[in-house]
Amino acid sequence: MNASNPPVKPEPKTVIVTGEVRIPVVACGSRWLVVDKPCGMSIHNDPGGDLCSLVLTAVRAGGLPAVGHDVPAIHAAHRIDRDTSGIVMLAGDPETLAFFGGQFAAKAVHKHYLAVVHGHLGGQHTDQDQGWIDWIWPLTAAAAGRSDPMGKGKRMPCTTRWRTLAHSLHYSLVECEPLTGRKHQIRRHAKLAGHPVVGDRRYGSTRSLAYLRRHHHFNRLGLHAHALTLRLPGDAGTTTFQSGGLPEAMRQLLEMDR
Repeated sequence: MNASNPPVKPEPKTVIVTGEVRIPVVACGSRWLVVDKPCGMSIHNDPGGDLCSLVLTAVRAGGLPAVGHDVPAIHAAHRIDRDTSGIVMLAGDPETLAFFGGQFAAKAVHKHYLAVVHGHLGGQHTDQDQGWIDWIWPLTAAAAGRSDPMGKGKRMPCTTRWRTLAHSLHYSLVECEPLTGRKHQIRRHAKLAGHPVVGDRRYGSTRSLAYLRRHHHFNRLGLHAHALTLRLPGDAGTTTFQSGGLPEAMRQLLEMDR
C-alpha cells in the first residue's frame, strides 16, 4: 500500500473571484487544480457561469501560473451535485483528465463528506479510528425521489460508511464515505435511514424545508465534500486534499439549534 502524504489544506489567499462568486483554490500543479466549489454552482451545465467555465477564465488570465495559462480546457475528474459544496479535482488537458479518471474508475479514490442530518444518528465518537458504521441498501443508478429513494428498476449493491461527529438538539453532524458511486448516494441512504440530509429538496420533506427557511434562514443542502484522497502525476503515494472545513451556514445551523 502506498503511503499517504499529509493532508493539503487550502491557502486562504488563493481564491478565484468573479463578480460576487468566490472559489477557494485548495492546491494546483501543472495541468490540474483542486477547488472548493460553492453551494448552488453547477460543475459543467451552465456555460459561462459553471465551475469549469469560471476556472478556465481565471487560469487563462494568468491567475494560477502553476496550472499553465495555455490549457485547452478545464474538465472535472468527478462530479458533485450543484447543491453540494466542497472539494472538486479539475484537469486542464485530456491526458491529466484520463490520469485522474482512471483512479476514479478503479475505485482508488477516497471521498469524505460532512453532512448535517435530521435527528440524532448513533453515538458521538472522538477516536479517529472508531465509530464507523455502514449503511447498506441497494440503489438504482439513476436518481430517485422522497417516496422511493431506492429507485425503480434494477438496484445494485451500495454502501455508505458514516460516523457521528456532533449533535445539536434536533440534528446530527456526520462524516460519510461513499464506498460505491450511485447518484445521490449519501442523500438516498440518509433518507432510507430515517435521517434525511437537512435542506434536501429532493429527498427531504417539504415541511422540514419550510421550517429550516422560516426559523433558521437555512436555504442550502447540508452536504459538503470535505476531503479527497488520490495520487498526483509523478507521485508514488497518495495525497489528501481538504476543504476549509464545515461551511458557515451548516455551522450556524448547529450552533443555533442548541
